[in-house]
Amino acid sequence: MGSLRNDKYSSTQVLEQSAVLAAMEQSLAMIEFDTEGKVLWVNANFARAMDYEASKMVGMMHKQFCTQEFVNSSEYVTLWKDLKSGRPFQEKILRVSKNQRLLWFEATYIPVYDAEGDVQAVIKVATDITHRENAMTQVTSGLQQMAENLLKRAEEGVSSSHQIASSIERVVKESDDNMQLLKLLEDKANSVRGIMKTIRDVASQTNLLALNAAIEAAHAGEHGRGFSVVATEVRKLSKQAEEATKEVNANLEGIAAQVAEIAKGTKRSQTVITDSQHRTQQAVDEFTGFGEAARQLDTQAKTLADML
Repeated sequence: MGSLRNDKYSSTQVLEQSAVLAAMEQSLAMIEFDTEGKVLWVNANFARAMDYEASKMVGMMHKQFCTQEFVNSSEYVTLWKDLKSGRPFQEKILRVSKNQRLLWFEATYIPVYDAEGDVQAVIKVATDITHRENAMTQVTSGLQQMAENLLKRAEEGVSSSHQIASSIERVVKESDDNMQLLKLLEDKANSVRGIMKTIRDVASQTNLLALNAAIEAAHAGEHGRGFSVVATEVRKLSKQAEEATKEVNANLEGIAAQVAEIAKGTKRSQTVITDSQHRTQQAVDEFTGFGEAARQLDTQAKTLADML
């Protein structure tokens, strides 16, 4: 408005001031208030953005375009106190249109001085950045949601990996217990093998004694016949004991061979299980890293949202 000139703070423009002002009015949203916040003038760009007709906005109060939360805050009081004191204000602001749409503006409030150097009005120059802000809000919201999902999956992965690790640890313990049992069985088999050797030696000695007894009985003639029959029976028993001992020993050898194979298989399983433990721990570490990355992403997304 031409009446709001300030001769004390004259312009340094080299272009025609009215031409510059007209160019600004064509490109920017502009509105003028008195020091109490009453609308003095508004251009078509600002009125259109706020869903009003320009003529209908004259006489309205600044607070009618603000959220109730902002109007009731100490920041609102400070804004107008500073403007009346001649301090300009530049910031991203949230305003409410006639149709209750929330709009974002990049705005500058500029005090206008009279000839005596007193603030007589405030002109606001703004750019509607609602579309940009909504787009950035969607991006930051998407980042936060992505971070939350990633964190949740990472935590689930860590939990599952810990369960797998616990299961593998139980298998390792059971495998160790089985190895101990196999070792005990092998020791028992060796012990039985030693006993069977002793029995075989006794049977061999018994057979030799029975043979000697039969020879002596033959030398004794008719008087040694009964003794010869006993010696023959002893040789039979000795022979049977020796055969049984051989059979038991053969079975023991078979058992020992099977135990050895089982032991080899168990050792191979232990090797695989140990390798699985290492790989599972690596997976836990990776999931933990994912979780930390997700937390950082979530923090950065929130920081970005606060900055915007």
